[in-house]
Amino acid sequence: MTEMDPEAWHRDGYAIVRGFFAPEDVAAIGAEIDRVHEEGVAHGRSFRHGNLFYKIAQGGDGPLVQMVQWPAYHRPPLDAVRLDPRFAALLEPLIGRDVKQIINQIHWKAPGAVGDFAWHQDSRFRRPEDCYRNLATSYVQTGLAIDPHGPESGGMSFVPRSHLYGDLDLDTDTEVLGTAMQDAALERVGLSAADAIQLDLDPGDLALWNPYLVHGSGTNGSSHYRRFYINGYVRAEDCDRGEWAFRDGEPVPLGPEPAMVHYEDLRARGEPHYV
Repeated sequence: MTEMDPEAWHRDGYAIVRGFFAPEDVAAIGAEIDRVHEEGVAHGRSFRHGNLFYKIAQGGDGPLVQMVQWPAYHRPPLDAVRLDPRFAALLEPLIGRDVKQIINQIHWKAPGAVGDFAWHQDSRFRRPEDCYRNLATSYVQTGLAIDPHGPESGGMSFVPRSHLYGDLDLDTDTEVLGTAMQDAALERVGLSAADAIQLDLDPGDLALWNPYLVHGSGTNGSSHYRRFYINGYVRAEDCDRGEWAFRDGEPVPLGPEPAMVHYEDLRARGEPHYV
């Protein structure tokens, strides 16, 4: 596994760790992700059970599973990934040893299907604002490549050092998922698409990025699915939401009741239902 340079992380707003998980690990994670995908297809439309959420569109060949949030609640192998000691060691120099988690989700991009993500900052989703403090220094988003992740498969693009500008007034009137990246959106906030870089990840590579880093992704033009396992972590003292991940560097199992994360109606309507 390659090492991560914390100084480069702070300077550029992102980092890449090659070979974070070994091929045999990735194969096992991928098999579990495929089982989650089968569940989504069986549902046929978007479905929620507490924080667990399947976002499903309708494609020409039937249900198109785009994203699942918090599969770790009912898939122990995926829960084990988010609590892996390798994550604790990676995060410690960035956000410390007491860490919560507010993102646990899988993204799929089917070949040729609309799965673009418009240029955006993850900071726009940290709501309510008073629950998320010191975003620039307390939060780390991670994405594990399960399949080859590059230009041909609709991989992510980053605008290096864009995090240094803080919260930019990017267009928030449209949905991020399903909207193509537009150069004009960057130009309106003083950035340029010419400065963007395209990630090129092999299975098992891990990308990390700052919540203010501007990023997006395009259509999958390859012949294979592009599966991406995303886990977002935050320094515990700076966040009132989320599930505990590590206390003093040690993994914390999920409790009997889900914590409040992003689903505001968790207590009022936590039962299984279609949306």
